[in-house]
Amino acid sequence: MELTEKSRKWFVATLLLGTFTMSISQSSLSTAYPTFMKYFNLPASTIAWLTTGFMLIMSVVMPLSPWLMKNFKFKPLYLSLLVNFVVGTLIIIWAPNFLIMMLGRLMEGFSVGVLFPSYQSIILEITPADHRGSVMGTVGLVMGSALAVGPIISGVLLQFFPWEAIFAFFLITLTVVFLLALKTVISPLKIESTRFDFISVFMSLGIIGLLYFINEISHMTATSYFNWGILIVSLILLTLFVRRQLKMPQPLLRLDILSITNFDLGVALTSLSYMSLITVTIIMPLYYQQVLGLTPLWSGLSLVPAAAILSWLNRRSGRLADRIGFKPVIMIGFGLFIVGWAALLVLSGLKSIWIAVICSIIIESGNAFAMMPATTLGANSLTNDLIPHGSSIIATIRQIMGSTAIVIATVVLGNRNFNAVFLTFLILEIIAIFLVFMIKDTKRDPAEA
Repeated sequence: MELTEKSRKWFVATLLLGTFTMSISQSSLSTAYPTFMKYFNLPASTIAWLTTGFMLIMSVVMPLSPWLMKNFKFKPLYLSLLVNFVVGTLIIIWAPNFLIMMLGRLMEGFSVGVLFPSYQSIILEITPADHRGSVMGTVGLVMGSALAVGPIISGVLLQFFPWEAIFAFFLITLTVVFLLALKTVISPLKIESTRFDFISVFMSLGIIGLLYFINEISHMTATSYFNWGILIVSLILLTLFVRRQLKMPQPLLRLDILSITNFDLGVALTSLSYMSLITVTIIMPLYYQQVLGLTPLWSGLSLVPAAAILSWLNRRSGRLADRIGFKPVIMIGFGLFIVGWAALLVLSGLKSIWIAVICSIIIESGNAFAMMPATTLGANSLTNDLIPHGSSIIATIRQIMGSTAIVIATVVLGNRNFNAVFLTFLILEIIAIFLVFMIKDTKRDPAEA
């Protein structure tokens, strides 16, 4: 279906506003943990499941996205996801106990898990190949800034209102998005009815087990037999899932596309970039508080300059990729990662807030030049019918690697060993830049792939 330039912009803006709001919900609750602990009289480990459970359900439904997009028109699918999120949010606001609140969080996570790969696929579908860099730069702006802005918004709201105000913010914004979507969102993809493979869905539950194990590593001992059992069962399920997808004529997820040149590198590089981004947003507030002695409020505000620069650079890096190609732009991104982590490692002993903020800016600037350009590079190596599968694979692996990065940073940090964290991620990004050299940077139309 052909779109005018004006209607395409409104379509994309509506998608991004909804996604931005849902993205904030992923990272915003960490600021409110003490409030929830007092309100429900529960320990931090239990309250943390509001985020952990959200991420688990989000990750396991991501592989369903290609099937849903193939079998349902996008507009009713998008509206249904908004309604499901809003209902989940209402359940949270009126929840009489923590278990009911958890149910609402899982409903929110379901909507986000389906939407994240879906909206990227749709935006790539309706955008000409030679403009995808700049448009996906805007997508990166939404994803990156939402991750950083979430804790800031929730912190400000908690200063003046009860915790329900955080969810009221989601509720009001997404109601506006729903009304906009009725007018601006269309269904650009052809529908093709295919069989729903329940066996593959069951096997994909191994993703939940793997993520659960990753999140529990820092609390485990050699005798944590239950967790080790979950890991073994999860790896068996995931092995069976991969084998089934590679053998089926119409798989739930086209894993065979991981053998396509540039797509495989796009998946690896966008994941490595996201690992640095999520680590900065978690480790640097701790550094500001534990090493520099800042209050929680000021440690949160210290993230604002880096988030602002990241947002400003995203569209510009995308336009630059459209002009000069993706390989040199991604090279700039990982070069900035290396400079930022190395500077933190060398200069952290000075214990200067300004140096820490500047280093954070450099690292997050690297993300602007790396994550979405790498995602677009991977998408451009696929034919249009494979893009939903590609988006789902990228989103799922990126989520798993993001969780892994948090665990790595937490374990390495130990008792305030920040330099070890800086060194670890410096090494990771040095490895990544060797992958960048392997990119075959072409500008051909993906329809020719």
